[in-house]
Amino acid sequence: MDLIDPILSIATTLLEIPSSVMDLIEPILGIATALYALCEEVKANRKRCKRLKDRVKGLETVLRATKQKGAPQISDEVRRALEELRLTLESAMEVIKKYNSDKQYIFKRLRNTFQYGDEFVSVNDRLNDAFQILSLNLQVHMDQNVTRLFQAALRKEEDEADRTEDCAEIQKMLEYIVDQQDNMDEKLDALALQNDANMANMKQDVRQLIEMIQKSENIPNDIRKIIPEELIFDTPKKAVMKTDISEVYKGEYKRYPVAIKRYLCPKPIMTGDVLKIFEKEIETMMRYESPYILRMFGVCFQGAGLIVMEYCEMGGLREVLDNSKIKLSWSQKARMCLDATQGIYRLHQSEQRSKVHGGITSDKFMVAEGYRVKLGGLELSQTETSLRKNSRTQTGSLCYRSPEQLQTIHHPYCKICEIYSLGMVLWEIATRKNPLHDCGTAEDIFKRVCDAQRVLEPLPDDCPKKLGELINACRAYDPFDRPTAGVLLDNLRKVVEQLKEEWLYEEE
Repeated sequence: MDLIDPILSIATTLLEIPSSVMDLIEPILGIATALYALCEEVKANRKRCKRLKDRVKGLETVLRATKQKGAPQISDEVRRALEELRLTLESAMEVIKKYNSDKQYIFKRLRNTFQYGDEFVSVNDRLNDAFQILSLNLQVHMDQNVTRLFQAALRKEEDEADRTEDCAEIQKMLEYIVDQQDNMDEKLDALALQNDANMANMKQDVRQLIEMIQKSENIPNDIRKIIPEELIFDTPKKAVMKTDISEVYKGEYKRYPVAIKRYLCPKPIMTGDVLKIFEKEIETMMRYESPYILRMFGVCFQGAGLIVMEYCEMGGLREVLDNSKIKLSWSQKARMCLDATQGIYRLHQSEQRSKVHGGITSDKFMVAEGYRVKLGGLELSQTETSLRKNSRTQTGSLCYRSPEQLQTIHHPYCKICEIYSLGMVLWEIATRKNPLHDCGTAEDIFKRVCDAQRVLEPLPDDCPKKLGELINACRAYDPFDRPTAGVLLDNLRKVVEQLKEEWLYEEE
């Protein structure tokens, strides 16, 4: 009996595996059905929603074939992929809901659609990840039409065509609003006289839409070398941000407001190997087109070099968090966490699959109008590294290093290390405090993070439970317990949706 019982136990476990897999597949199919219905009701981004629907149907084909085949055993990788696919579909539903017929907030939703369409990119990336893992591991017959849906080159071409068509439709609608601007005041004032606060909010959203269209007309489209005469600095020249190696000024490029980053060096650095790195990184930046990554317009080879990039009205993230006059609700904080994660996810999903930022701190994020967070510090990461070779490591940056990096100086920096750094930034957003502020030395930080107790710095008592769990998971001591950027993104979207009532009524 001593031998039989363990054998029976193992056999029972194996017999339960197909059932548990079916338990994972059935909810996914149910969510997919609900998603199809939502896609039929959208009033904006119709092409992208239809494309998303087609890709989910392709995945559904794979799942139904698996269900019919009755796979005898499923690997942990497939099980995890199925669990993540469920999260992704739930996340996709929240994206699509924004573009359904909610007339009360239609202008607010259209504004977000016009400015932040990158959500479709990340959702499609997540669906593609699921397809690649499931198709490789489940060994079911793949129809050629299904495989075609997830071909990389074709996906990119189709997504760009869909985006262009959807944006043209939205642009047409917004241009109509602009054309009607002369008599819009009278009409909206009449509506607002009904003492309906929602009507007043609608009027404000229309105004912001009109301003957005007018601003977008002047945005430069390319990344190139810029001559000094094309740049206009605010006068008198006064840096709006300083670091140990650079200063940032506000200015204009092609009549568009920009941030101009100037490197502080005793002599020009644009020679030799550094110049080669500099020019190579300009080319690399063109791959990171995203509303959640600070946009780069070009470089000016003057002195130590000028970087011309997107200007963020609110300044740096740390600057916003330190400003006691700025009040941030939990819905705003959750959305800021989501934006920051979107930037990291876009970077991690780049053509270079091993790509990481390499220096995530709160100082690397900027805040635009509406408290929208954007990832910066990508524009010249290798060039900055070459400049920092002779500088001492700042204790502040050690606060963002993962435990495995603190323990082993030669530990390879990877995406899961970066998730820890991001977790520290998300903790800062939640608490508005500086991480490990009472640790004065590197030794103090090591003891706090790596000693036997490994106590995480606490979150506020009123922090939403799910948001707190996600932040703590990112800061987990064991790398195995940290989520990937994609899983974190899916879950944060759900948190933001749970707080959407407060979010929609906020004055942005």
